[in-house]
Amino acid sequence: MSHSAQVRPPADVFGRPLRSLRVSVTDRCNLRCRYCMPEEEYVWLPREELLTFEEITAVVALFTELGVEDVRLTGGEPLLRKDLPLLVQMLARNPRIKDLALTTNGVLLAEQARALREAGLHRVTISLDTLRPERFKALTRRDAHAQVLRGIEAARAAGFRRIKIDTVILRGTNEDELAGILEFGKQVSAEVRFIEYMDVGGATQWSMDKVFTRAEVLDHVSRRYGRVEPVYEDSSAPAERFLLPDGTVFGIIASTTTPFCRRCDRSRLTADGMWYLCLYAQQGHDLRKMLRGGAAKEEIRSTIVSVWQGRSDRGAEDRKALGARGTLVPIEQLRKDPHLEMHTRGG
Repeated sequence: MSHSAQVRPPADVFGRPLRSLRVSVTDRCNLRCRYCMPEEEYVWLPREELLTFEEITAVVALFTELGVEDVRLTGGEPLLRKDLPLLVQMLARNPRIKDLALTTNGVLLAEQARALREAGLHRVTISLDTLRPERFKALTRRDAHAQVLRGIEAARAAGFRRIKIDTVILRGTNEDELAGILEFGKQVSAEVRFIEYMDVGGATQWSMDKVFTRAEVLDHVSRRYGRVEPVYEDSSAPAERFLLPDGTVFGIIASTTTPFCRRCDRSRLTADGMWYLCLYAQQGHDLRKMLRGGAAKEEIRSTIVSVWQGRSDRGAEDRKALGARGTLVPIEQLRKDPHLEMHTRGG
């Protein structure tokens, strides 16, 4: 088959195609954000169980042969994985990958941005929840705000054109910074995406009253800037996009109040080779075991197809339907199974 030939990806129970793969390269993180990793103690994946770069490249190749076109490297914090530009280089050789991206907290980006760009990374998304150093320290429990800002500058200097800034909005914490962050995005030519606080595994302090909703973001932004217009596009991206009167585009990811499960084509591979069909999924599929057990490529490929064809996950919609809801996974359970943590499966 020629690489240019379009592969029709398998579809799940709801007709959603297998098109997008998020690949976690490490479960470790150098921040301790209150909405993701609020606890003091964590159980880490054993290092010898992490997939090697060769194994990651081989598994990604199987997914792309089935129709996956978008690959995003995540963590934990992916820049903590040693020699990450080498993995990017290996993946960039795969002609079926149309979009090779990275999500990072930006702390280590200044040192690595150029190497990542030269290795063939297409674009980068950087998390930034506040423009205030003291608030950053309270939210992440680390004093690294200046490094993140340097990382954003370095990404621009390295020639990344489509930079995104992800901002989780927490009521009572940073909802007063929406306009400031939008203005910052304009300054650095980055598209800002506001994210509702999600009750996924690891968010042990989540409660609905801390969720600053999509409706409130739109209200807040339109009062400051005037009429906000939706951007209509046929996309499976998690963000709905909007236009300010001056032409600035921003996004909102509203998984908590307005789930987008019906168009979700994403699945997640953890750093140790567990494949999850939904960010909320409690059970994964062990691809590392097949890989290291010497399973033939065809066998792994057909497993991926049959698992995906049986996928009926609608985690965010199911959570919303509960009405009153608390945290997803109790802390004792998280300690027993680190795979349930969001930082393990590349939130």
